[in-house]
Amino acid sequence: MTIQIGGVIKFNFLICVVGPTAVGKTAQSIILAKNLESEIVSADSRQFYRELEIGTAKPSNAELSAAKHHLINSLSIRDHYDVGKFENDALKILKGIFSRSKTAIMVGGSGLFVDAVCYGLDDLPQVSSELRNELTLELNAKGLQSLVNELMESDPEYCKHADLKNPQRVIRALEVVRSTGKPFSSFRTGKKVDRPFHIIMVGLEMEREKLYERIDLRMDQMIENGLFEEAEKFYTERNLNALQTVGYKEIFGYLAGEYDKEEAIRLLKRNSRRYAKRQMTWFKKNEQVKWFEATDSEGVLKYVMSEIESKSLESEK
Repeated sequence: MTIQIGGVIKFNFLICVVGPTAVGKTAQSIILAKNLESEIVSADSRQFYRELEIGTAKPSNAELSAAKHHLINSLSIRDHYDVGKFENDALKILKGIFSRSKTAIMVGGSGLFVDAVCYGLDDLPQVSSELRNELTLELNAKGLQSLVNELMESDPEYCKHADLKNPQRVIRALEVVRSTGKPFSSFRTGKKVDRPFHIIMVGLEMEREKLYERIDLRMDQMIENGLFEEAEKFYTERNLNALQTVGYKEIFGYLAGEYDKEEAIRLLKRNSRRYAKRQMTWFKKNEQVKWFEATDSEGVLKYVMSEIESKSLESEK
C-alpha cells in the first residue's frame, strides 16, 4: 500500500513502532520505511548481538534487504553495552539518516531504549565493570530473588515501579546502590530532554490469547531451527550480560541439569509470554503512544502521514 503526504516534509520526524514481542513490529516498520523512503533503527536490545541468531527473532534476510536497518548485528556478546551507549549510538545514526531523509523509523520492544532516544536518560553515576561482573556472578550463583531482596531493602521506592523480573534492570540499580551508597531512585529525575526532531509513537497490540499463541508458535519454530544447539554453544559464557535474557537462560538451566528439556520448553514459552506482558505494561504508561490493532497496517500508515502533515503545519505557524 502507498499513501502520499500532501506537500513537502519540512521537519525531521522519528516514528517509533513499539509493542510486545511477536506482534508484528518488523513488518509494520518496513511498510513505513518504504512509504517514507526512510531507514530503520533497531531498539531491540537483544538483536544487537551478531552471535545470537535464532533466539532473538531478528529480521529475516528478505526483511533486511527490504529497507536499510541499523544496529542489527552491530555488537559481540562479549562487548559491554548499555542503554547510555545505545542512546549515543542511535542519536548519531539518526543524525546521519536525517541528512538523507526527513523521517526515520525506530522499532523495538525494549522500552527503556526507546525512551532513552526519545526523552533522554537520567545522569547516573559511572560504575566499574568489576562490580557489574560481581553482580552477574551473584545472579547466577544465588538467583535473581537474592538480588531483588537486596534492592527492596536498599531502595524500596524504586522497587514500587521497577521490573523486578528483569535481571539487567535489577543489576543496574544495585550497581548504583553499591557504588554510591545511595538509592538508585535518588538519581532518577524523569526530566525529559528536547530532541531536534518530532516524535510520533505507534503501538501495535492484539488480543492476549492470540498474541500468546503467536509467541508459543514462534518458540516452537525457534526450537526446530536449533535454539537449544545455539544456546549450548554459549553455555561456558552464560554469565555474560548479553545472555541474561529470555530464550537462553532457560536452556542454560536445562544444560546445568536443573530440569529436563520438557520443563525448559515450558519455561521458554511462559517467560516469553511474561516478557510480552511486561512490555505492554511499560508502553501503556506512555500517553504519547497511539495504539492500533496489529493487522491495521493501513490505519497506522494513514495516522503517521496525517501526524507528519499536521505537525509540519503547526511548526510553520
